[in-house]
Amino acid sequence: MSTSLTRCPACGATNRVPAEKLAAGLRPVCGRCKAPLARPAAPVTVTDATFAAEVEQSPLPVVVDLWAAWCGPCRTLAPIIEELASEMAGRLRFAKLNVDENPTTASRFNVRSIPTLLVLRGGREVDRIVGVHPKAALARRLEQLTA
Repeated sequence: MSTSLTRCPACGATNRVPAEKLAAGLRPVCGRCKAPLARPAAPVTVTDATFAAEVEQSPLPVVVDLWAAWCGPCRTLAPIIEELASEMAGRLRFAKLNVDENPTTASRFNVRSIPTLLVLRGGREVDRIVGVHPKAALARRLEQLTA
């Protein structure tokens, strides 16, 4: 039985949601506050101010896409990240951080080139992928982190 961890948007509690119930069309609710739970199918936008709460305190490993609007390779990678976020929802969380608007976090992780994907587990960097890679290669590498 496969389960995913989903954070409640209302109270922040972490809930276990069985994949079988989602596949059956059931809509999960938070065990603490009874608010409806939505499966995050798209990357969440994070900032310097929200990075700790959204990424470092996440119960799931988080893939952070560091990008900039002027960066062509970043725009190439964006749809791949969207697809992976949808396909790996519940096992990995995806976030996007604009390095031009959030230089503190980018310099904290010593990001010198974009696009860069940082993979954090428990607030610590466990992997770094720099540049554009094919979706299949990224999926294989990220699957290893969830195994």
